[in-house]
Amino acid sequence: MAARDERVVRALVDAHGRTYAEEAGIRLEDTPQPLYRLLVLAHLLSARIRGSIAVATARALHEAGLRDPRRMAGAGRRTRVEALGRGGYRRYDERTATQLADGAVLLTERWGGDLRRLRAEADGDVAELRRLLQEFPGVGPAGAGIFLREVQRVWPEAAPYLDAKALQGAERLGLPPAPDRLLALAGRTEPAVLATALVRAAVDGKAAEDTVRRAGS
Repeated sequence: MAARDERVVRALVDAHGRTYAEEAGIRLEDTPQPLYRLLVLAHLLSARIRGSIAVATARALHEAGLRDPRRMAGAGRRTRVEALGRGGYRRYDERTATQLADGAVLLTERWGGDLRRLRAEADGDVAELRRLLQEFPGVGPAGAGIFLREVQRVWPEAAPYLDAKALQGAERLGLPPAPDRLLALAGRTEPAVLATALVRAAVDGKAAEDTVRRAGS
């Protein structure tokens, strides 16, 4: 069984291990702009909408110049709505346009536009990080979880972070839904990559079936 599980994890990571930040064109670093773009992406991904649309919308916002909280808050409402629409985020565009502006104002006024200051406020406490992230309008538990899954690459205190959605993916693949065992099976694979791959299996039945087939199990 252990050999089978290792094959499944390897096949999963090889085929589906690209993080959502990478897919959205975010070169993740512990600096203000990529962290803010990741927060926006997590917000978009947390809605009940296809991940590909959320990623395309994050790219559209970036291309519209809305890549930091100052520009996001300062842009006209129509600019935000149109960028959301170009990404295909039409179902939630009006509400999301308001939430993004309000969140940008909050980030600027409370943390000087820099999520590293939010990180410092949490002082290494991941539960506190999760709570603070949920203060942004539209970023509930799901959005905070998405942010933490991705940011663990550059905020080591958040790692390893395999949340409930990742563990759902493990169960769908017949893998043990236990973070320690999954990390052991993944070997040197980064936790962020493993988490993303597991989430893709959780939300995409075809990806899960393809993984099992590739693993020969």
